[in-house]
Amino acid sequence: MNTIYKDLPYKSVELLPGILKKKVESNRKYLLSLNTENLLRNHYFEAGLWSTNNKPDNDIHWGWESPTCQLRGHFLGHWLSAAARLYAATGDAEVKGKADRIISELGKCQKENGGEWVGSIPEKYLEWISAGKDVWAPQYNLHKTFMGLLDMYRIAGNKQALDIAISWSKWFHRWSGQYTREEFDDILDYETGGMLEIWADLYEITRSSEHYELMQRYYRRRLFDPMLNGVDVLTNMHANTTIPEILGAARAWEVTGEKLWRDIVECYWRMAVTERGTYCTGGQTCGEVWTPPNAMSARLGDKNQEHCTVYNMMRLAEFLFRWTGDPIYADYWERNLYNGIMAQGHWEGFFPNGYKHEFPTKGLISYFLPLRPGSRKGWGSAAEDFWCCHGTLVQANATHNRGIYFDNSGGIAVCQYIPSRVNWNRDGTNVVINQAVNTQAGSCAAINRLNREVKHRPASLMVDFYITCEKPVEFDLKLRIPWWIKGASIFINGEKQAVNLQPSTLCSLLRTWKEDKITVEFEKKITVCPLPDDPEVVAFMEGPVVLAGLCDEDMIMYGDRNHPETLLIPDNEREWSNWITSYRTRGQDRNIRFIPLYDIGYEKYSVYFRLLDSSDKIR
Repeated sequence: MNTIYKDLPYKSVELLPGILKKKVESNRKYLLSLNTENLLRNHYFEAGLWSTNNKPDNDIHWGWESPTCQLRGHFLGHWLSAAARLYAATGDAEVKGKADRIISELGKCQKENGGEWVGSIPEKYLEWISAGKDVWAPQYNLHKTFMGLLDMYRIAGNKQALDIAISWSKWFHRWSGQYTREEFDDILDYETGGMLEIWADLYEITRSSEHYELMQRYYRRRLFDPMLNGVDVLTNMHANTTIPEILGAARAWEVTGEKLWRDIVECYWRMAVTERGTYCTGGQTCGEVWTPPNAMSARLGDKNQEHCTVYNMMRLAEFLFRWTGDPIYADYWERNLYNGIMAQGHWEGFFPNGYKHEFPTKGLISYFLPLRPGSRKGWGSAAEDFWCCHGTLVQANATHNRGIYFDNSGGIAVCQYIPSRVNWNRDGTNVVINQAVNTQAGSCAAINRLNREVKHRPASLMVDFYITCEKPVEFDLKLRIPWWIKGASIFINGEKQAVNLQPSTLCSLLRTWKEDKITVEFEKKITVCPLPDDPEVVAFMEGPVVLAGLCDEDMIMYGDRNHPETLLIPDNEREWSNWITSYRTRGQDRNIRFIPLYDIGYEKYSVYFRLLDSSDKIR
């Protein structure tokens, strides 16, 4: 299967200092803070290698990892997947050593279980669902361990992890083969987790008929077939039950080339995103289920935008971008990065000068992102919750060097504007591209021209690219022109380029490069994003970033929606040598501050406001 764009190797892209690199560092600390024995405890317990008579350590993992929870053990697979990515990107030997030991211990558990089973829950849980007995998502749980094993092999090169996964797959082939098609469809309708993706991944590696048969058995025809026929099977459907199945279909198409799998993926995207619409954040769902198409006004609650759905839909968008090269998928990815991944994980506040805050200064993971007025994020603990979103947290923040650059036959595409360095080979010539966000903020410690010329926070995103080639080489540098721009300019070595800069396109710069500087400037303004079924209710955005109002009530605002810059004006814009994104309202009954949603910690906030014309206030 040929894709238009290809991922670069993990080690080719290095994050440079910035908010995302800081989140990666926080994520690494969290990964290493978790005791290895506690991570393995439920697998030990299932293999008879740990007894409840042993007095547990005080730091034992509780919540969904408690030995009494039916979902116990799910987090370890996420941990392994995150560790594999971090090692591949940075060569982190400490993380790799810890992960390799865990794989070795899982091998011991598999041996104790008879040579196949290595799950953290008993095999009988799958017999229960075949008998119609209630049990909490066993295949979701088991998929996570499989995922961790395969990522440790594919990304981190641990051969034992593959051997464990192949041996374990034999149990699933034998178990699933005992049912008729109708009987197994009943099991798939109960839940499947991401097992289809596992079988596709294994088939790509082994080309085994057993793994191909498992892919076919896990074709969920009662979901896929009506969807392909245009039936809305998603409204009020649990979102993160279905998204992993579609990710499995995406991998199945990549490893088989069978068109039906791709049709399923593209149909799902149309039904879930294109025809359904999203919140201003780019996310969807309320209470973990898909909202009705473009009908979200009744769904602003305390359980919007589950973190897992954000992460998994971003993965799906990346598949579709690689297949099609359509920048709308990179636009979607960007919006969800700022207003989902960054807004829901590894938050850190900054309170200098002895200021005593009433809340903690850090937040680990917010399962949901509430969107109703006067909301507050609910932050999970380090070792007492272990929700599903703890798992996607550590995966999403493992590297942050993915999705920025893609290779294609003619050159390289820049899809995200994130401080980074890429090493890339073009026809045998090494090319280094450094990407730096130019904040246009002069140092407060030195007298300089920039401080005189740029007196206020710029209404633009400026990015500098420095290209260094071993020798002159021709290639096509493609730059994504974001959906949110209000104007754009591109300069090469100080010379403005006459190029097409339409939103949601890729701008092609084909030339011979050697030592060159490219500067891009994207104008951004305050805009409003209305609810599709209640256009009076709007959110405010600056470029791709959702702004949140600091208030604890359902407020009505008055003003001209066509000129939101008259409603929100800069506030507290400078701090030492940094520009700060901060606004306050003007001309309202009660004026409030707005800051990026990703900067919200424990404060109460509102994202959506009813915005009426000023004349309505008089009446």
